[in-house]
Amino acid sequence: MFIDTHTHLYSESFKEDRDEVIKRALDQSINQFVLPAIDSTYTKAMWDLKDQHPDLMHIMAGLHPTHVDPLSVSEELDHVKQQLEQKNVCAIGEIGVDLYWDSSTKDLQQKAFAQQIRWAKEYDLPIAIHCRDAFDEVFEVLEQENNDKLRGVFHCFTGNLDHAKQAIAFNLKLGIGGVATFKNGKIDQFLKEIDLEHIVLETDAPYLAPKPFRGKRNESSYLIHIAEKLANIYQVPLSKIEEITTENAKKLFKLD
Repeated sequence: MFIDTHTHLYSESFKEDRDEVIKRALDQSINQFVLPAIDSTYTKAMWDLKDQHPDLMHIMAGLHPTHVDPLSVSEELDHVKQQLEQKNVCAIGEIGVDLYWDSSTKDLQQKAFAQQIRWAKEYDLPIAIHCRDAFDEVFEVLEQENNDKLRGVFHCFTGNLDHAKQAIAFNLKLGIGGVATFKNGKIDQFLKEIDLEHIVLETDAPYLAPKPFRGKRNESSYLIHIAEKLANIYQVPLSKIEEITTENAKKLFKLD
């Protein structure tokens, strides 16, 4: 069994063929799906999908950094808190800092990130971190909020070996997806130096499809290509990648 620890299966990209997409994943032995939040406008779609597949889907609550808006951030964070109080969520995410699209909200993004980390510790939940062009800013907040309750996953990890070691020091797994299969992805060059106990698999579907589907819509069934790439990098059987990454994900998100 494989677990896709980060997939937006509820998104509009799958409106026409969502059932077929899920079936293709199940046919590849990918039968647990962790759904990261974006903002309140997606909440209903996420929980509708959970209602349709209660044993397969696991829901996060959180405010995505690119959706941190000065006009709505307070309302959106209230919505996250409400989800934590009323629903059975498995993590807080995806949260973090994204300076690629808009650096003008950096301080606000960091504040929202810190607040959601504090809630994660309060509710004993892992976090799923989104970081784009913002390693320093993300690590700055993690340093401020660090204690023995902090845990989670550095989603779509694209950093260097030093970034990887920093993330692991904060009790974070590395979420490895399609980027590991890209020629210019670079993480394949040092990944073998990171023990598999620190790795979970993800697709970030519908984004970042692995080779040979790069540039097309990603889907959870493509997780198998990421797993095969890791088996090649680590020079171990695919079954070993399956066993270790699945156990890591189960422990992190308490999926048993």
